[in-house]
Amino acid sequence: MATPNHRFTQARHRTASPTRPDECLSRQELAELVNDYLWRHHQQRVELDTNYIGKIERGVIQCPNRRYREALRHILGVPTDTALGFTTRCRTVVRLPHVDRKQFLKTTALTAGTLALGPLATLLDDTGHPTPTPSRIGATEIDQIRTAANTFQAWDHAYGSGVAREAALAQLRWSVQLLDATCPDHLRADLYSSVAYLAKTAGFMSFDACHHDEAHKLFRLALTCAEEADNWDMRAWVLANMTRQAVWIGKPEDGLTYSEYALVRADRLSPAQQALMQTVRARVFAATHRVEDAKTAVGLADEHFARTEPDDEPSTAFYDAAQHAGHTGTALAELARNGHHTPEATARLSTAISGYGPNCARTKVLNEITLAATTFTTGDPHEATTIGNTALSHADTLRSRRATDVLRDLHRSATRHADLPGVAELQHRINTAVIAT
Repeated sequence: MATPNHRFTQARHRTASPTRPDECLSRQELAELVNDYLWRHHQQRVELDTNYIGKIERGVIQCPNRRYREALRHILGVPTDTALGFTTRCRTVVRLPHVDRKQFLKTTALTAGTLALGPLATLLDDTGHPTPTPSRIGATEIDQIRTAANTFQAWDHAYGSGVAREAALAQLRWSVQLLDATCPDHLRADLYSSVAYLAKTAGFMSFDACHHDEAHKLFRLALTCAEEADNWDMRAWVLANMTRQAVWIGKPEDGLTYSEYALVRADRLSPAQQALMQTVRARVFAATHRVEDAKTAVGLADEHFARTEPDDEPSTAFYDAAQHAGHTGTALAELARNGHHTPEATARLSTAISGYGPNCARTKVLNEITLAATTFTTGDPHEATTIGNTALSHADTLRSRRATDVLRDLHRSATRHADLPGVAELQHRINTAVIAT
């Protein structure tokens, strides 16, 4: 008689429905998400349904195949098969006859390299002992959440989301549980703000990895926590990120809504935050070919940024002169590539690139690629080739799906100059980099 898989069912119940956030994920929704995941990640077309998920929960299917397990772990937000009740059932146990142990170890050592990938992965299956959530928290736990957010944000900016994203998500899941713990009233706003910061960071890492549904959910979580804390600073940063993501996925009208929502009480925002919101509005207008509106938003952003006081305003630690030049330059570059020649775009992007420190490696690369693509469209293709090769060299250490997508755009921008010396080689380098990622 089959034993019900309660861990799997509980994981599904903990996961919100994509269409009804107040309800858990249904069996049919989970099946459809698995089908979609396998097509997007492996180009494998399957047709899982409610019945299949039900068999897993009833224990009739004790261990789905490797790719099904991968999809289920991703969708249900767990790091190992153990968390879904699949652990021991997924292994084949081979009993060895009595052998000379020393001789056996000598023999197997010769083939260790060929066997490492399988056994080493299973060594982690039984290590998922969750960290207990304290029933009472104070300033120490809040500082730990904030420190985690700082660490993940720094890693993301330097290397991209590819390596640390799942670690950030795991930390966020644990931190969200602290919202239900007993906390002194005078610290509760700080608690919600720190969770908002971590959720915003994890959301941007998911955005960078092009997991857009996941990123949107995390941004909504961050926004809810920021508003619960009455933290207008954090609220603005989250809405700015939501605007950028909306533009990226081709929904600029949604982005305009987010940016306008952030500016409902602009008087509560610092000059740096107002400058940031105007730059993301400029990117919305550029994406919708509203040329004059985009230029006006850039002008307003410049005016707000001119009022910043770096020594007095903490926001400028995140939004400095290089960031401002990069954001406004990117908006103007969008106009330039759509036929509205804007010489200032290349000047601003160049200023940004020279101003970024080593902690902004990904942003620097994105701006270099944008500058190269813009130069192919509006300037000297030989100069564009040089800039593009420099960007590729800097991109070697990044693990960023957004950077990969922008490289594809650069390849397309270079196509009409492919007969020039060096351009075809640059395109070949781009193809190699894209395949490698």
